[in-house]
Amino acid sequence: MSERKAYENKDVALIDILDVVLDKGVAIKGDIIISIAGIDLVYLDLRILIASVETLIQSNRESAEQLSSKRFEHEEEALNRVINKP
Repeated sequence: MSERKAYENKDVALIDILDVVLDKGVAIKGDIIISIAGIDLVYLDLRILIASVETLIQSNRESAEQLSSKRFEHEEEALNRVINKP
């Protein structure tokens, strides 16, 4: 049975959708151009991030760990060991 058929007749409450969105986060990007007679008058670049504060803090911590100088030094040492192997 496909996933679509499994969820096709299932009732989903708005609170369930909101819970998933806040837990995982959603990024929405859009462009709006208002023009008259082929002349662009207004350009809007829309970027929206919807997430809970806890999700953003956790994401920031993970990003900081990936970009930390200690991790960089560790990877540099590992690379040097591989390059300088006898």
